[in-house]
Amino acid sequence: MGKTGPCSKRSLLHSSSGMRYKLLQEGDIQVCVVKYPRTFLSKLLTSKFLRRWEPHHLTLTDSSLVSATPTGYMEAPLSYSTIEDLQLLSWDNAPKYCVQLSFPGGTVLLQAANSYLRDQWFHSLQWKKKIYKYRKVLNNPSRWDVVLKEIRALVDMALTSPLQDESIHQAPLHIISTLLAENTNLSAQDHENIIVAIAPLLENNHPPPDLCEFFCKHCRERPRSMVVIEVFTPVVQRILKHNMDFGKCPRLRLFTQEYILALNELNAGMEVVKKFIHSMHGPTGQCPHPRVLPNLVAVCLAAIYSCYEEFINRCSMFFSVCFLLSRALAHAKFTKYLNISFHFCMDAAQVDYKAAHDIICGEFKKLQGSPYVGYSSDLCVSAVQILCLMLEYNIIENKDTQLQIISTLESTQVGLRMYEQLCDRQRELKELQRKGGPTRLTLPSKSTDADLARLLSSGSFGNLENLSLAFTNVTSACAEQLIKLPSLKQLNLWSTQFGDAGLRLLSEHLACLQVLNLCETPVTDAGLLSLSSMKSLCSLNMNSTKLTADTYEDLKAKLPNLKEVDVRYTEAW
Repeated sequence: MGKTGPCSKRSLLHSSSGMRYKLLQEGDIQVCVVKYPRTFLSKLLTSKFLRRWEPHHLTLTDSSLVSATPTGYMEAPLSYSTIEDLQLLSWDNAPKYCVQLSFPGGTVLLQAANSYLRDQWFHSLQWKKKIYKYRKVLNNPSRWDVVLKEIRALVDMALTSPLQDESIHQAPLHIISTLLAENTNLSAQDHENIIVAIAPLLENNHPPPDLCEFFCKHCRERPRSMVVIEVFTPVVQRILKHNMDFGKCPRLRLFTQEYILALNELNAGMEVVKKFIHSMHGPTGQCPHPRVLPNLVAVCLAAIYSCYEEFINRCSMFFSVCFLLSRALAHAKFTKYLNISFHFCMDAAQVDYKAAHDIICGEFKKLQGSPYVGYSSDLCVSAVQILCLMLEYNIIENKDTQLQIISTLESTQVGLRMYEQLCDRQRELKELQRKGGPTRLTLPSKSTDADLARLLSSGSFGNLENLSLAFTNVTSACAEQLIKLPSLKQLNLWSTQFGDAGLRLLSEHLACLQVLNLCETPVTDAGLLSLSSMKSLCSLNMNSTKLTADTYEDLKAKLPNLKEVDVRYTEAW
């Protein structure tokens, strides 16, 4: 399955993607209205008797251009439907920085303060006018072959727009959501055609709630459809990497759940599910996505929870969690979830681990002698994995309980084998620490400055070359610890609170740093300029920071080895 995601790097040093603009919702501009036939317009505009100009604060609503002071030229709103043509005014001797709006019987001129603002008004008005047209056309569809062409044109318009705004991609998706909700009698082929048509918009955007509902239905009704693999896979990958809280967008979780169930319906379904999970959060992953693990756990445990929701509502939270663990282990229906959720859940679920241990050991022993053992082998393996994780991460501190876990593991061949592998790993880890520590290290999400300091003081990290603190809670304060890592070459600070003060300290002490990821951090020009002393930098990610174009040019000039740069969603883009 293909991999997508914002951590894939894009070299923009030699890019010529063109100017980008924020979508205007309102602004101040000079207005002039010429109510004459168009044949006289050129002559009037170039004459010395220029028409009168009025200052207005205009708002671009969904349907019209409205002035905050409805007087003079803008006494009444100007509906987008009455605008016949929209273009930049570029005649010789014409007024500077003007956008021309032609309507029946006249012309409206909008004069901006400079060429950039003029172009921003032009593209924003053009977008508002076109999206208004598509809403009208797709609100009352007649022929579906025509509708599909309009949808493709709408998607293409959104993808090629020079406007840089989340709503540029979200507005078409909401229009199509409404279309699908109001036309429930479409054929399965119509559904697939529409999904394929909007697929490019979903590569970098979460589907809105109504569209998630439609996707869930498609996964349930046509799980073997190629749309599930070819279109939904990158969408679900993006959800797992980017979602911050399923509580705020539960339909994204439901869609992810239905997608995993659809994968399970394919030939060798469980193997397909496992491959998908490994592609997202496996040991061979080239770049870590710390949000993936808690999101997978949330999806899987919520799926199990939903089946026992009525019972759980009558129980205490503590008993509910323990009940889920025990019942899930004993229920064959959830095999498809357990290979995913139990592999990760002890990392994320906040439960009483001693109680969980007692329940898992008990259920594990029951499974060994139960008539369900034939179809519960996967469940037994999952239980063993949990017990090994409890030992590996020192979740159980009581020595007697640890001995009980070891005894339980040694009671079966699979348990004995996994326990021996755990012992081997721990011996290798101690030997690695003695020789100077690991070369790569990734801290779990929610780690803090104190966690990092405690970890780095617990052993030897002189060999550490690659450190990922992505999606943790570290701040600039952790720079005091980072500068003590003499071999550090790659540092990932994606989506942390690491700021300018930390950057200045890094630039003074980590001259050998080669790869630095500052995506979605609060750094500004003040801190970024200090990076000019780090001559070894060859890859720098400043995506979604407060980088300006001037600072970007300065860094390019002063960092001769810089080959990969990501400046998307900044002023330099």
